[in-house]
Amino acid sequence: MVLLGLLAIFIAIQFVRPTKNLGAMSGPNDLMVKYPPPPAVRQVLEGACYDCHSNHTRYPWYANVQPAAWWMAAHVNDAKDTLNFSEFGGYSTKRMLRKLDMCGDEVASRDMPLASYRIIHAEARLTPGQIKLLNDWFDDLHDRIDSAADK
Repeated sequence: MVLLGLLAIFIAIQFVRPTKNLGAMSGPNDLMVKYPPPPAVRQVLEGACYDCHSNHTRYPWYANVQPAAWWMAAHVNDAKDTLNFSEFGGYSTKRMLRKLDMCGDEVASRDMPLASYRIIHAEARLTPGQIKLLNDWFDDLHDRIDSAADK
């Protein structure tokens, strides 16, 4: 009876679905539109960052199964609240600079991408070379934005 009850609950929760993050792939404020990165940086950003930190997520099959979809939706919403690359160009200069510093710190310390994301997404398992590539680009972009603000 307990197993039947649990099965009924599992089936019932499949009908309570979170809203998916399926906005436009990119817009005028998107980081990579406003500040186009080199192809190698673009590839790393798309593979390791954009699923959670943009307005468009690529969803795996298990994103249609509850409670995994709820967990993913919460992670994506939290990530976008912290940093949304799709809206980056709309941030104030001060906020952009702070976010770029944060990006470098999070990637260098391997706090980003999250370990739970890296387990399933091989492209998010950054090599030391990719970490350096990203950090160099974040630093360079920081300097360019800061210099433009001083003019």
